[in-house]
Amino acid sequence: MSSLLHASHTVHEVKAHYVWSLKYRKSFLFKKEYQSRVKEIINEIGERYWYRIDRMGTDGDHIHLLIQSNPDDSFSKIVKTIKSISAREMFKSFPELKRLMWGASLWETGYFVRTVGDETTTVMIKKYIEKQGYQRGVKAEQIVMF
Repeated sequence: MSSLLHASHTVHEVKAHYVWSLKYRKSFLFKKEYQSRVKEIINEIGERYWYRIDRMGTDGDHIHLLIQSNPDDSFSKIVKTIKSISAREMFKSFPELKRLMWGASLWETGYFVRTVGDETTTVMIKKYIEKQGYQRGVKAEQIVMF
């Protein structure tokens, strides 16, 4: 299956690795019933918002996601959408979580995100950009940004 996504005027492949923690670093995601339900909820969110959830894993107190998304969706919007809906649905499915989380939210405020590529790496992109102009016999000076 191609990892390229097609829209009306774009072809794109935007993938990122996301990580965020449960509030107070509670480690209840070791429980299979919680773990399977949160995965089910996040997959449903992915289908609804056109996020392709490639991988999902947990170490009990935090969650890792590899998501392919539309370039119009900011990283913060993706995180906000997944965190808010998953928290609401988890509290609805497991009312005891409210007590476990001392009535607070399910997820910590912060998150980690890093873009990722498949075969295309940063080194390859740098080399490709540096070689621009050589195919036509034109060698332009590289633009120095900083």
